[in-house]
Amino acid sequence: MVGTILSVLLIILVVVFAALTVKIIPQQQVAVVERLGKFHRTMHAGLNILVPILDRVRVYHDLRIQQTSVPPQKVITKDNVQVEIDTIIFYQVIDPEQATYGISNYANGVRNITTATMRQILGNMELDETLSGREKISTDIRLALDEATEKWGVRIERVEVVDINPPKDVQVSMEKQMKAERNKRAIILEAEAAKQDMVLRAEGDKQSKILIAEGDREARIREAEGIRQAKELEALGEAKAIEAVAVAEQRRIQLLKEAGLTEQVLAYKSFEALETIANGSATKVFLPTGAIETLGSIGAIGEIFKEKS
Repeated sequence: MVGTILSVLLIILVVVFAALTVKIIPQQQVAVVERLGKFHRTMHAGLNILVPILDRVRVYHDLRIQQTSVPPQKVITKDNVQVEIDTIIFYQVIDPEQATYGISNYANGVRNITTATMRQILGNMELDETLSGREKISTDIRLALDEATEKWGVRIERVEVVDINPPKDVQVSMEKQMKAERNKRAIILEAEAAKQDMVLRAEGDKQSKILIAEGDREARIREAEGIRQAKELEALGEAKAIEAVAVAEQRRIQLLKEAGLTEQVLAYKSFEALETIANGSATKVFLPTGAIETLGSIGAIGEIFKEKS
């Protein structure tokens, strides 16, 4: 009976000893170990061994990026307008020892520093700058927090300004101003559209008139060119016709000469040919040099006929 009790007590002692000696740390967590009340070492993820009684785990730290919401703060801007601002801070523990011994509660410290920094930054900005300068506010808060948390073993990853709410009466005024601005832009755009429409119509009418005028000019040029070419062709045809008649007459006379006719008969026949040419539709008659001499002998031809009568 006594042996059984001793065995049970021994097993309990072994379990307790193992529980105090063996520590399993999850991934992305660390444990700060103190020995006799002083910082001894940092235990990382995995299996770790402690010396019972001498060593103890002071605190566990999560190495993942953490976020904390800063309660909405009422801040007065440079132009004496009270706004309510809501922010979220993202941070990460990078030095577990400093995060343990540098400050008692770094999460509260981050929130308090953020509140104080917001009051300082927004106190130097007017309402319009505050509403449109969220990125600047976030950057300034992050820089201020980086300075303060450097000694805490905490790094500020990001600061997000969730919302900025001005007073109700200011919101109403802003809505009226925005509505008036939208109406103004609508009127301007409508006037601009009407102006563009008139300009485009005038430009279209101008281009239409220019095209019509160019078309008329081109038509007249082509018509005049056609008339000129027709006249040239007509004159060329007449000239060729006269030339053909003259050549034919010259050939006829040549044949008559070859037939042994006298000069008086040839002159008479030439005169008849000239008379026929003159009675034609041509407006111009080209006389060869020989024809002029023939005309000179017309009187002699008349005398011949008188003698024969």
